[in-house]
Amino acid sequence: MKKASSIDTDDILYRLITQAVKDGVITITGGVYPPDDRPEGSTAEDIVINTITITHEKPQSGTSNINIYVADKKHKINKREQYKSDRERLREIGDALTEYLDAQNVEDLEFEIEADTVIKEVTEINQHYRNLRISWNIH
Repeated sequence: MKKASSIDTDDILYRLITQAVKDGVITITGGVYPPDDRPEGSTAEDIVINTITITHEKPQSGTSNINIYVADKKHKINKREQYKSDRERLREIGDALTEYLDAQNVEDLEFEIEADTVIKEVTEINQHYRNLRISWNIH
């Protein structure tokens, strides 16, 4: 494999995840997007991919993020309406995606999920995202 760029690793993850959605392995209400392509103000269940680093010497290594966005659920707590993460939906989508990615084999590279966390999206939209951090080794 030629030296990979961050665009290449984004493309690999994009192809894998869109195939999982197409095959019904993962069901989301929105879409799968490369960096900066998610529609502004989206409240759909979207998956956004971005590579934050990749080395240029061989063997290459790098780190990518897969962010799974899910709208918060409205709850009444102490007589006040509040928005809290939809942990069940984040779990359902994230676990299906993790299992799918763990089963994939891509020629000349290895990747693994090195971290997994839920983060509140800081916008006027009430949503959280589950961040899967991917570690790459490209031969």
